[in-house]
Amino acid sequence: MLIIDRAIHDAIIDHARRDHPDEACGVVAGPAGSDRPERHVPMLNAAMSPTFYEFDSGDLLRLYREMDDNDEDPVVVYHSHTATEAYPSRTDVDLASEPGAHYVLVSTRDGAHESGPVDFRSYRIVDGEVSEEEVRVVDGYADVPSSPHESSPHESSTDQRATS
Repeated sequence: MLIIDRAIHDAIIDHARRDHPDEACGVVAGPAGSDRPERHVPMLNAAMSPTFYEFDSGDLLRLYREMDDNDEDPVVVYHSHTATEAYPSRTDVDLASEPGAHYVLVSTRDGAHESGPVDFRSYRIVDGEVSEEEVRVVDGYADVPSSPHESSPHESSTDQRATS
């Protein structure tokens, strides 16, 4: 399950909408070993394409050095799909190189780049196997219960659609 702060969730959606019709991409870093996405890092899609994303190699190297210096991991790797559903393509699966990361896809198709609900979905991709996982959007990590099955008044589970 991906537990993500509402402000970061909304920032990812805003980035996807802002970069439409090109795919947006980025990373959310978090403390090493925590599985907690805390620092949103929107990246430039070096491909500048509506059907493909590519991190700029120099920017990516700088980000990984920075995460190493800060004792952080890439908790979320995200990108948008501008004309298709929020499901990993074969290319997305082939490019997934962080087995511990949550791979978030946001679809801005059918006018979602302007307003209304967007598909915001998360996957684990390990050794070419794709597994969708639940996304829980919370108003702050302090309110997250220790067990993912407990409920808090400040959290909401998405049903694979989110509004922003």
